Amino acid sequence: MFTGLVERLGRVASIEELPEARRFTFEVGDDEFLTAPSEGESISSNGVCLTALDITSRAYSVVAIEETLRRTTLGGLKEGDEVNLERALKVSARLGGHIVQGHVDGVADVVGVRDEGESLWVTFQPPTALLKYVVEKGSVCLDGISLTVANCSYDKFSVALIPHTREVTNAKSWIPGARVNVEVDILAKYIERLTTWTRVEE
Repeated sequence: MFTGLVERLGRVASIEELPEARRFTFEVGDDEFLTAPSEGESISSNGVCLTALDITSRAYSVVAIEETLRRTTLGGLKEGDEVNLERALKVSARLGGHIVQGHVDGVADVVGVRDEGESLWVTFQPPTALLKYVVEKGSVCLDGISLTVANCSYDKFSVALIPHTREVTNAKSWIPGARVNVEVDILAKYIERLTTWTRVEE
């Protein structure tokens, strides 16, 4: 479980092709981010919950299987790309963003970017099936970043980024044509299930 508050910007140090999988090594610099994680811990990488392997003081590796590569943007990562990183939420920690599972629901395309004073409005076009879970002023997780939906229409939605978010995450690379991982609010999916579920009698 995560909050969508990015802790570090990592960088793709290497990519190894495996049978129907890829091994990524993410470099995070010489700081305390990797001083406590244990082998097998979950770390959100661009919004994808992945298992940390071969942890050192500066880097760690993950293996993304074909299913993960198919459903997320990880398959498009190149060496040198920046990656948003967040360690799993402690039970005692503040929930500063919103409840994020690290289970990507789909990939959205950046279709518009415009300045508005200090903010930057970015417009996304996600898979149509996800739009019913996106509501104005609701929460959405994009590449592991918890963001508020500024507005939405029948086929798109927008967020307004403050300068701090652009400085400490890879959102600075969100230009038309870019693609991001989308995780919609899990509460919306549970509500839909509870209100539409019909018992099938045996």
